[in-house]
Amino acid sequence: MSAVQVVLFDLDDTLFAHRAAVSDGILMHLDAVDGAYEALSRPDSAALWDALEEEHYHSYLAGRLDFHGQRRARARDFATAHGVALDDAAATTWFDDYFLQYRASWRLHTDALPCLDELARRLPGVRFGLITNGDPVFQGDKIRRVGLEGRFEHVIASGSLGFTKPDARIFAHACALSGVAADAAVYVGDRLRTDAIGAAAAGLTGIWLDREGASAAAAAAVPEADRAEAARLGVLRIQTLAELPPLLA
Repeated sequence: MSAVQVVLFDLDDTLFAHRAAVSDGILMHLDAVDGAYEALSRPDSAALWDALEEEHYHSYLAGRLDFHGQRRARARDFATAHGVALDDAAATTWFDDYFLQYRASWRLHTDALPCLDELARRLPGVRFGLITNGDPVFQGDKIRRVGLEGRFEHVIASGSLGFTKPDARIFAHACALSGVAADAAVYVGDRLRTDAIGAAAAGLTGIWLDREGASAAAAAAVPEADRAEAARLGVLRIQTLAELPPLLA
């Protein structure tokens, strides 16, 4: 690792507690609607909603659905699993009602701001940036609402570029905007392949924030091929952002 000039972060589930907000939001929404959604238990409903986000949001990133289309598809599939049929208009309304609860649950991980402050203290002159897969307006709203605005020199959202992580071009674009060589930049994210391997393959130092590392189920879910590639590329692993400043310093 060269002297670190720029530390780049993923947003969702790295700094921003997205997964927790999704779970809280869907459970609050189900509490607010009538008894039509009782076919599944609350934990099973939350797990289904999480899985449908993974499926349909990646369809949006791949260009198979537009941003609002993936929201409607997610609401329709969730309702269908509970024996409820929604047309496009009803699915839009349903998702909008859920989104109010999700948005009310937005928050940072507790280690996010202390990490940024400690990095600035330990690495005088270090600059911060953000690379996120998503719609720039939507992601920008999150950044403002949770108090991250002004913390980053550049915020790069894939929706404004036409390519997504782990495409090497998005990491190269971030380095070019920051005016640094790839080996002077670090990228930190919670997804091993999308974030850490993608960054490392582009020449940055890739750091995997493995928040669920203590879970045997989470460890078993990581493909062996990904672990082998991460080792070959020199990906570093941390379990909390509190480990990042001493690692880089």
